[in-house]
Amino acid sequence: MGAHMAHAPFLKLAGALLLLVAAGRPLRAADPRLVVVANPDSGVDQLSWDEARNLFLGRQKRLGSGLPAAPVEQGLPPWIRARFYRLLAAKDVSEIDAYWSRLIFTGQAHPPRQAPSAEAVIRMVLADRGAVGLLEWEKPDRRVKVVLAFEGPAGP
Repeated sequence: MGAHMAHAPFLKLAGALLLLVAAGRPLRAADPRLVVVANPDSGVDQLSWDEARNLFLGRQKRLGSGLPAAPVEQGLPPWIRARFYRLLAAKDVSEIDAYWSRLIFTGQAHPPRQAPSAEAVIRMVLADRGAVGLLEWEKPDRRVKVVLAFEGPAGP
């Protein structure tokens, strides 16, 4: 029996394990990352984690430049919002939705606008100088300015 035949059971087991791990998450050539972008005319060059948290949770109503803040979220695929709020506020989406329900009921604030795609977020940000948008950043887009980036894999 050749050396390569002796390793065949090990290779089959390794392949099976790899398939099990990959089944939990789609494989991608390059993992995108989450970013918050701003209108180039917003007067905002970057956001801190605290500023982003306060803007997207309705606690901060104006950008650092003084413009009224208009946060926008990419709602699809759903893992984008889930990961964003897990990273930014240590909350899952159901907790965030309950938070917004309370604020809406009391009239204190309104949740970020939802957009169905990264391109839709970019269009909304470009249409409003005070808009900041959360999106999956697959490729650079010079029409908007990245003001906060979440490094590492962006998937669930």
